[in-house]
Amino acid sequence: MSILSDMSTIVTATLSGDINFKVVQAYRSDAAWYLFGPLTVIGALLVHYIYKAVPWIDRNLEKTIVVYTYIIMAAIIFVGVIQRFVFSSQVPWSTTIPPLLFMIMAWYGCSFNVKLRTHLSFSEFRTKMSRRNQLIFLTLDNVLWMIFAIIVVTTTARVTVNTYDNFAIVLGTDDVMRWWFIITMPICFVMLAGRVVGNAFEDFENYRNGEPMIKQAVIGGDT
Repeated sequence: MSILSDMSTIVTATLSGDINFKVVQAYRSDAAWYLFGPLTVIGALLVHYIYKAVPWIDRNLEKTIVVYTYIIMAAIIFVGVIQRFVFSSQVPWSTTIPPLLFMIMAWYGCSFNVKLRTHLSFSEFRTKMSRRNQLIFLTLDNVLWMIFAIIVVTTTARVTVNTYDNFAIVLGTDDVMRWWFIITMPICFVMLAGRVVGNAFEDFENYRNGEPMIKQAVIGGDT
């Protein structure tokens, strides 16, 4: 019963924005796994069908986030270096915001490369396997990625709520909250789980239709 109570606390408090220590404790309990596990899977299905309905998002969303966060991060660092070595002055947040932007860039890049299947590919070995074994190992990849996504969504949701409850600000700023950046991680991994669902559907469709199961992919390439 306490698990159901904690799950209810997590949902109602999160939707209302009324985060307190009791809510943080609920997030730290086992109830978070029972809640965010199914939510990650449901969110993955929803994201997959959004990608299917809006092809532009499917093609460009992660790439756009990665490129713009990289540009902003590089610009902050460049200006900070000029300020430090030319004007002997530097804004305090120029060394604290770029790592947070890099975190966003890295994880959305991870989601994009799951789409491209450049992680856990082992193409050289798998092309020599039978189609049945190829399907088995591709399905294993998808299961591992989904488990990984559930773990990250649950744990980073806990970190986000804890940071929110502590009113943690980004060092060097007066009012930029740290949770604004951290909350992108569970969102990103729901999107990554959506890519996993898309890959799983594609694998079974290729298997039924006799299409090649293993395709060569390049990190940062396109499909």
